[in-house]
Amino acid sequence: MKHILALLFAFFATTAQAQSAFDHDHTSWTKLLAKHVAWNTTATTTKLDYAGFKRDKATLNIYLLQLSAVSEPEFKKWAPNEQRAFLINAYNAYTVDLVVSKYPNIKSIKDLGSLFRSPWSKAFFVLLGEKRSLDDVEHKLLRGSKNFDEPRIHFAANCASIGCPALRPEAFKASILDAQLEDQTKRFLSDRTRNRFEKSKDTLLLSSIFKWYGDDFGKGKNSKNLHEFLARYAGSLGMTNSEKARLANKQINIEFLEYDWSLNRTQ
Repeated sequence: MKHILALLFAFFATTAQAQSAFDHDHTSWTKLLAKHVAWNTTATTTKLDYAGFKRDKATLNIYLLQLSAVSEPEFKKWAPNEQRAFLINAYNAYTVDLVVSKYPNIKSIKDLGSLFRSPWSKAFFVLLGEKRSLDDVEHKLLRGSKNFDEPRIHFAANCASIGCPALRPEAFKASILDAQLEDQTKRFLSDRTRNRFEKSKDTLLLSSIFKWYGDDFGKGKNSKNLHEFLARYAGSLGMTNSEKARLANKQINIEFLEYDWSLNRTQ
Protein backbone atom coordinates (compact mmCIF):
# COMPACT_ATOMS: atom_id res chain seq x y z
CA MET A 1 0.00 0.00 0.00
CA LYS A 2 2.82 2.40 0.90
CA HIS A 3 4.49 1.61 -2.45
CA ILE A 4 1.29 2.46 -4.35
CA LEU A 5 0.84 5.70 -2.43
CA ALA A 6 4.45 6.65 -3.16
CA LEU A 7 3.95 6.09 -6.89
CA LEU A 8 0.71 8.11 -6.84
CA PHE A 9 2.47 10.93 -5.02
CA ALA A 10 5.30 10.83 -7.57
CA PHE A 11 2.80 10.88 -10.43
CA PHE A 12 0.94 13.95 -9.19
CA ALA A 13 4.18 15.69 -8.25
CA THR A 14 5.77 15.12 -11.65
CA THR A 15 2.53 16.04 -13.44
CA ALA A 16 2.44 19.35 -11.61
CA GLN A 17 6.10 19.92 -12.37
CA ALA A 18 5.67 19.18 -16.08
CA GLN A 19 2.71 21.53 -16.32
CA SER A 20 4.63 24.37 -14.66
CA ALA A 21 8.12 23.90 -16.09
CA PHE A 22 9.44 20.78 -17.76
CA ASP A 23 13.09 19.97 -17.00
CA HIS A 24 14.69 20.42 -20.40
CA ASP A 25 18.01 19.24 -18.96
CA HIS A 26 16.40 15.81 -18.43
CA THR A 27 18.42 15.58 -15.22
CA SER A 28 16.95 12.36 -13.85
CA TRP A 29 17.50 10.56 -17.17
CA THR A 30 21.12 11.69 -17.31
CA LYS A 31 21.72 10.33 -13.80
CA LEU A 32 20.38 6.92 -14.83
CA LEU A 33 22.41 6.87 -18.04
CA ALA A 34 25.62 7.90 -16.32
CA LYS A 35 25.11 5.10 -13.82
CA HIS A 36 24.20 2.26 -16.16
CA VAL A 37 25.75 3.03 -19.59
CA ALA A 38 29.45 2.72 -20.44
CA TRP A 39 31.57 3.42 -23.54
CA ASN A 40 33.65 0.64 -25.04
CA THR A 41 37.44 0.94 -25.21
CA THR A 42 37.36 2.92 -28.46
CA ALA A 43 34.48 5.15 -27.27
CA THR A 44 32.49 4.38 -30.42
CA THR A 45 29.66 2.42 -28.85
CA THR A 46 28.17 1.68 -25.44
CA LYS A 47 26.72 -1.23 -23.51
CA LEU A 48 23.95 -1.12 -20.95
CA ASP A 49 23.62 -2.60 -17.51
CA TYR A 50 19.97 -3.61 -17.85
CA ALA A 51 20.06 -5.34 -14.47
CA GLY A 52 21.03 -1.98 -12.98
CA PHE A 53 18.21 -0.21 -14.79
CA LYS A 54 15.86 -2.86 -13.42
CA ARG A 55 17.06 -2.19 -9.88
CA ASP A 56 16.43 1.52 -10.48
CA LYS A 57 13.04 0.93 -12.11
CA ALA A 58 11.27 3.24 -9.65
CA THR A 59 13.56 6.12 -10.68
CA LEU A 60 13.04 5.30 -14.36
CA ASN A 61 9.28 5.28 -13.79
CA ILE A 62 9.39 8.78 -12.34
CA TYR A 63 11.20 10.08 -15.43
CA LEU A 64 8.70 8.33 -17.71
CA LEU A 65 5.88 9.96 -15.76
CA GLN A 66 7.51 13.35 -16.33
CA LEU A 67 7.56 12.66 -20.08
CA SER A 68 3.97 11.42 -20.15
CA ALA A 69 2.72 14.43 -18.21
CA VAL A 70 3.68 16.86 -21.01
CA SER A 71 0.63 17.86 -23.03
CA GLU A 72 0.66 18.33 -26.78
CA PRO A 73 -0.27 22.05 -26.55
CA GLU A 74 2.69 22.63 -24.21
CA PHE A 75 5.00 20.62 -26.47
CA LYS A 76 4.03 22.71 -29.49
CA LYS A 77 5.18 25.87 -27.70
CA TRP A 78 8.73 24.58 -27.41
CA ALA A 79 11.61 25.41 -29.74
CA PRO A 80 12.45 22.75 -32.39
CA ASN A 81 15.54 21.49 -30.55
CA GLU A 82 13.59 21.22 -27.30
CA GLN A 83 11.07 19.06 -29.14
CA ARG A 84 13.74 16.91 -30.77
CA ALA A 85 15.65 16.35 -27.54
CA PHE A 86 12.42 15.46 -25.75
CA LEU A 87 11.41 12.90 -28.40
CA ILE A 88 14.88 11.31 -28.68
CA ASN A 89 15.12 10.92 -24.91
CA ALA A 90 11.58 9.56 -24.78
CA TYR A 91 12.37 7.00 -27.48
CA ASN A 92 15.50 5.84 -25.67
CA ALA A 93 13.93 5.77 -22.20
CA TYR A 94 10.87 3.81 -23.33
CA THR A 95 13.10 1.40 -25.24
CA VAL A 96 15.04 0.71 -22.03
CA ASP A 97 11.73 0.34 -20.19
CA LEU A 98 10.51 -2.21 -22.74
CA VAL A 99 13.68 -4.30 -22.49
CA VAL A 100 13.72 -4.14 -18.69
CA SER A 101 10.14 -5.45 -18.60
CA LYS A 102 11.38 -8.90 -19.67
CA TYR A 103 15.08 -8.79 -18.80
CA PRO A 104 17.05 -11.04 -18.31
CA ASN A 105 14.90 -13.48 -20.27
CA ILE A 106 15.62 -12.03 -23.70
CA LYS A 107 18.58 -12.07 -26.08
CA SER A 108 17.28 -9.42 -28.46
CA ILE A 109 14.67 -6.70 -28.44
CA LYS A 110 13.06 -8.63 -31.28
CA ASP A 111 12.14 -11.31 -28.72
CA LEU A 112 9.57 -8.82 -27.41
CA GLY A 113 7.63 -8.89 -30.66
CA SER A 114 5.41 -11.53 -32.16
CA LEU A 115 4.68 -13.10 -35.53
CA PHE A 116 2.20 -10.32 -36.32
CA ARG A 117 3.64 -7.33 -34.49
CA SER A 118 7.15 -5.98 -33.97
CA PRO A 119 8.22 -4.65 -30.56
CA TRP A 120 8.41 -1.17 -32.11
CA SER A 121 4.74 -1.21 -33.08
CA LYS A 122 3.48 -1.99 -29.56
CA ALA A 123 1.58 0.93 -28.06
CA PHE A 124 2.59 0.68 -24.42
CA PHE A 125 3.04 4.24 -23.16
CA VAL A 126 1.34 7.63 -23.23
CA LEU A 127 3.10 10.59 -24.81
CA LEU A 128 1.63 13.97 -25.73
CA GLY A 129 -1.79 12.81 -24.63
CA GLU A 130 -1.98 9.66 -26.75
CA LYS A 131 -1.04 6.02 -26.36
CA ARG A 132 2.06 5.55 -28.47
CA SER A 133 4.52 3.01 -29.81
CA LEU A 134 8.23 3.48 -30.44
CA ASP A 135 7.44 3.56 -34.16
CA ASP A 136 5.07 6.48 -33.51
CA VAL A 137 7.84 8.46 -31.84
CA GLU A 138 10.46 7.76 -34.50
CA HIS A 139 8.46 7.74 -37.71
CA LYS A 140 5.53 10.06 -36.97
CA LEU A 141 6.82 12.56 -34.43
CA LEU A 142 10.51 12.75 -35.40
CA ARG A 143 10.85 11.69 -39.03
CA GLY A 144 7.23 12.41 -39.91
CA SER A 145 7.41 16.11 -39.20
CA LYS A 146 6.94 18.26 -42.30
CA ASN A 147 9.97 20.22 -41.14
CA PHE A 148 12.20 17.16 -40.75
CA ASP A 149 15.73 18.12 -41.70
CA GLU A 150 17.86 16.34 -39.13
CA PRO A 151 19.02 12.91 -40.31
CA ARG A 152 21.53 12.71 -37.46
CA ILE A 153 18.72 11.61 -35.15
CA HIS A 154 19.40 8.12 -36.52
CA PHE A 155 22.63 8.13 -34.52
CA ALA A 156 20.84 9.26 -31.35
CA ALA A 157 17.77 7.00 -31.13
CA ASN A 158 18.93 3.66 -29.75
CA CYS A 159 17.17 0.34 -30.51
CA ALA A 160 18.82 -1.69 -27.70
CA SER A 161 20.95 -3.69 -30.14
CA ILE A 162 24.67 -4.14 -30.80
CA GLY A 163 24.18 -2.91 -34.37
CA CYS A 164 22.75 0.40 -33.16
CA PRO A 165 24.63 3.64 -32.70
CA ALA A 166 25.58 4.20 -29.07
CA LEU A 167 23.10 5.05 -26.38
CA ARG A 168 24.77 8.20 -25.12
CA PRO A 169 25.51 8.12 -21.37
CA GLU A 170 23.82 11.48 -20.94
CA ALA A 171 20.48 12.92 -21.94
CA PHE A 172 20.12 14.96 -25.11
CA LYS A 173 19.58 18.63 -24.33
CA ALA A 174 18.30 21.39 -26.61
CA SER A 175 21.08 23.78 -25.58
CA ILE A 176 23.83 21.44 -26.88
CA LEU A 177 21.85 19.20 -29.21
CA ASP A 178 23.76 20.03 -32.39
CA ALA A 179 27.10 19.21 -30.75
CA GLN A 180 25.72 15.98 -29.29
CA LEU A 181 24.31 14.83 -32.64
CA GLU A 182 27.56 15.67 -34.40
CA ASP A 183 29.52 13.72 -31.81
CA GLN A 184 27.17 10.74 -32.10
CA THR A 185 27.54 10.74 -35.88
CA LYS A 186 31.33 10.81 -35.81
CA ARG A 187 31.57 8.10 -33.16
CA PHE A 188 29.24 5.81 -35.12
CA LEU A 189 31.03 6.31 -38.42
CA SER A 190 34.38 5.73 -36.68
CA ASP A 191 33.27 2.28 -35.51
CA ARG A 192 34.87 -0.12 -37.99
CA THR A 193 32.56 -2.99 -37.02
CA ARG A 194 29.68 -0.96 -38.43
CA ASN A 195 31.19 1.32 -41.07
CA ARG A 196 34.47 1.00 -42.99
CA PHE A 197 36.11 1.78 -46.32
CA GLU A 198 37.77 -1.17 -48.02
CA LYS A 199 40.36 0.35 -50.30
CA SER A 200 41.14 -2.91 -52.09
CA LYS A 201 37.53 -3.13 -53.25
CA ASP A 202 37.01 0.63 -53.52
CA THR A 203 33.84 0.04 -51.54
CA LEU A 204 32.31 1.69 -48.51
CA LEU A 205 30.71 -0.90 -46.22
CA LEU A 206 27.98 0.71 -44.16
CA SER A 207 25.50 -0.08 -41.44
CA SER A 208 22.09 -1.12 -42.75
CA ILE A 209 20.73 2.06 -41.16
CA PHE A 210 21.89 3.83 -44.31
CA LYS A 211 19.96 1.34 -46.44
CA TRP A 212 16.74 1.59 -44.45
CA TYR A 213 16.77 5.39 -44.19
CA GLY A 214 18.91 6.39 -47.14
CA ASP A 215 16.53 9.09 -48.36
CA ASP A 216 16.64 10.85 -44.99
CA PHE A 217 20.29 11.70 -45.44
CA GLY A 218 19.47 13.93 -48.38
CA LYS A 219 17.17 16.06 -46.23
CA GLY A 220 19.88 17.60 -44.10
CA LYS A 221 20.93 21.23 -44.48
CA ASN A 222 24.26 20.45 -46.15
CA SER A 223 23.61 17.40 -48.30
CA LYS A 224 21.44 16.41 -51.24
CA ASN A 225 21.95 12.67 -51.00
CA LEU A 226 23.56 9.92 -48.94
CA HIS A 227 26.91 10.20 -50.74
CA GLU A 228 27.20 13.92 -49.99
CA PHE A 229 26.23 13.34 -46.36
CA LEU A 230 28.90 10.69 -45.92
CA ALA A 231 31.52 12.82 -47.64
CA ARG A 232 31.13 15.38 -44.86
CA TYR A 233 32.40 12.69 -42.47
CA ALA A 234 35.10 11.18 -44.67
CA GLY A 235 37.64 11.67 -41.89
CA SER A 236 35.59 9.59 -39.47
CA LEU A 237 35.32 6.91 -42.13
CA GLY A 238 39.12 6.88 -42.55
CA MET A 239 39.04 8.24 -46.10
CA THR A 240 41.54 10.56 -47.80
CA ASN A 241 40.61 13.89 -49.38
CA SER A 242 40.69 12.38 -52.87
CA GLU A 243 38.44 9.54 -51.74
CA LYS A 244 36.14 12.11 -50.12
CA ALA A 245 35.78 13.94 -53.44
CA ARG A 246 35.04 10.72 -55.30
CA LEU A 247 32.48 9.73 -52.66
CA ALA A 248 30.67 13.06 -52.97
CA ASN A 249 30.51 12.49 -56.75
CA LYS A 250 29.10 8.96 -56.29
CA GLN A 251 32.23 7.35 -57.70
CA ILE A 252 32.70 4.94 -54.79
CA ASN A 253 30.60 1.83 -54.35
CA ILE A 254 28.41 1.41 -51.27
CA GLU A 255 27.37 -1.91 -49.75
CA PHE A 256 25.52 -2.63 -46.53
CA LEU A 257 26.55 -4.84 -43.63
CA GLU A 258 24.34 -7.29 -41.79
CA TYR A 259 22.74 -5.78 -38.70
CA ASP A 260 23.40 -7.32 -35.29
CA TRP A 261 20.17 -7.40 -33.28
CA SER A 262 21.77 -8.95 -30.18
CA LEU A 263 21.03 -7.06 -26.98
CA ASN A 264 23.60 -4.33 -26.19
CA ARG A 265 24.07 -5.48 -22.61
CA THR A 266 27.10 -5.53 -20.34
CA GLN A 267 26.38 -9.06 -19.07
